[in-house]
Amino acid sequence: MFPFLTVLIALPAVGAAVLWALPASARGRVREIAIGFTAVELILAAVMFLQFDRDAAGTFQFAETHSWIPQIGTSWALGVNGIGLSMVILAVILTPLAILAGWREDRDVKKRTNYLALILLSQAFMVGIFVARDVFLFYVMFEAMLIPLYFLIGMFGGLQRRYAAVKFLIFSLVGGLIMLVGVIALYFQGPGGPQGFLTDNLTGIDFSTTTERLIFLAFFLAFAIKAPMFPVHTWLPDVAETARVGTTALLVAVLDKIGTFGMLTLCLVLFPDAARWAAPVIIVFAVISVLYGALLAIGQENMLRLVSFTSISHFGIMVLGIFAFQQTSIEGAALYMFNHGLSTGALFFVVGFLIARRGSANISDFGGLQKVVPVLAGTFLIIGMSALALPGLSPFISEIMVLVGAWGAVPVAVAFATVGVVLAAVYILWMYQRVFTGPTAKGLKKTRELTLRERLVAWPLIGLMLLLGFFPAIAINYLREPAQDIVSIVSVEEAGS
Repeated sequence: MFPFLTVLIALPAVGAAVLWALPASARGRVREIAIGFTAVELILAAVMFLQFDRDAAGTFQFAETHSWIPQIGTSWALGVNGIGLSMVILAVILTPLAILAGWREDRDVKKRTNYLALILLSQAFMVGIFVARDVFLFYVMFEAMLIPLYFLIGMFGGLQRRYAAVKFLIFSLVGGLIMLVGVIALYFQGPGGPQGFLTDNLTGIDFSTTTERLIFLAFFLAFAIKAPMFPVHTWLPDVAETARVGTTALLVAVLDKIGTFGMLTLCLVLFPDAARWAAPVIIVFAVISVLYGALLAIGQENMLRLVSFTSISHFGIMVLGIFAFQQTSIEGAALYMFNHGLSTGALFFVVGFLIARRGSANISDFGGLQKVVPVLAGTFLIIGMSALALPGLSPFISEIMVLVGAWGAVPVAVAFATVGVVLAAVYILWMYQRVFTGPTAKGLKKTRELTLRERLVAWPLIGLMLLLGFFPAIAINYLREPAQDIVSIVSVEEAGS
């Protein structure tokens, strides 16, 4: 069998090495080379997607298991089920679009080379995390991913980029180090041996109550920071405001999904009893995230901070769906992970297009653009409507599945979370009104319309949102069986506890 997953991890890493190894005379083509590597990655992922057995979406397909460090029980163990597949597809779609969106950002060739190489390296770790079937390998990818992200944030962006990079690193390292304690403790609770970190070997362990809860909390905290959830979210708005838009789009749309992905595939599967024990408190914080993120989004003057707070709100909905432990709510949360990536990635990209035209992210510096650039205004409006979950666009069915699915388990939490959904209409439509309607602001009457390159970035994402908005079963069919498996694990534990 062709090693799809290893190649999908290695290819962008090789691409990064190629860019750094290019002689100075050849670095004028680094953008084309980077796009070429991501295009091959996308094609390879598409071939894998077509070969994936949808009827067995709950099983880990394209599996590879090779001895890595047997002395400590680690393996190069890869595999992908329907949930992991959706995240891999999201990563390989958004990475080339992020490169295309920032095509003209760097005049300095050396700086451009470093930026693109770090983007490719980030893609390698993204894919690696979503396909790792060894807990230690997952942890290594989880921590190694911080290296390119730290430099992407700290080297490229606004005036406060170093502050934002250090804040991001501190939050992530604290979560990661606590998770490492949990990883080590988990190994000693398992069967041990040369494959002691395989998730298959760690599932169904008979923990003592206290041990399971402590290890669960170690993992959950790291994932909550990554998601991010209130109150460990404060790094995200600072990063969003100062990092490049392409970096932020990948971070929020894909990389932050590692948090919810880890909750689904590790916290619930490895520690089901502890997950049920912690669920009431987690749901409270999820609802706080929904409302807090929405309310703070309304009050933002900076468009990038506004979009980051909307994501905090949306992540709260995902976590609510996960810890309601209902079949429909977990399917909806998994689907929302993908759909939110499309929607928020597109929203960051189009905000970046506006900033490139005005040289400012402040809403008060805009106004009346609808009359000047109607195509840009229409594109922004459609993407904005997806962020507020308009029927017909893919995030709508995700939110409905979470809220309807969770209602039977936690109706009060759903009622409060629904307020956050309503508030989404306020922060999106008010931003649109201030930026695009009314009299045209001074200096904006000659604003250029969306270019072909920018349309190639935004419109395919709109097309995917419309496709999955009208035909959500295309994605749901890949998520139903994994969600059933997760629910059955938690339910079995509940029955036996």
